[in-house]
Amino acid sequence: MTDQSTDPTRSNQDAQSYVDEMARKRGYVLDYHKVMAKQDFPVLQAANHLVSAAYLDQRTLDRRTKELIFIVSLTVMRASKGHIQSHIRVALDLGVSPTEILEAIEISLPEAGIVAFQVGFEAWREVVGAEGLEPTVAVHEGGRGSGD
Repeated sequence: MTDQSTDPTRSNQDAQSYVDEMARKRGYVLDYHKVMAKQDFPVLQAANHLVSAAYLDQRTLDRRTKELIFIVSLTVMRASKGHIQSHIRVALDLGVSPTEILEAIEISLPEAGIVAFQVGFEAWREVVGAEGLEPTVAVHEGGRGSGD
């Protein structure tokens, strides 16, 4: 009989199953999840248990509310655009409207400021395909305001 703790094939199969289950449960996986599954599976499991307890497991707040809170917290922390976008996509899949998501991101303005807001806003704009109005007068290009 093979010891599962030292059998790399079994360990990789367990890690792959775990990542697949994460994807099913979350609706996304991040690059660090994929790499940690192969490089340090026990630490990924420990981190994921914390996320499950605070975010994924059904408790008092519903999943839609948790996604909005997550989007705002990631915006305030100026997380990567891709990370914010993964939560925006999950929120949309859960039936949260683009306007509700924008309103949640706008909550970051008073506490975190315009720069943090712009990170979340740009992530939202790209996901939902929001368009703006162009000035009809001569003006210098101002860019997007978030790492453009």
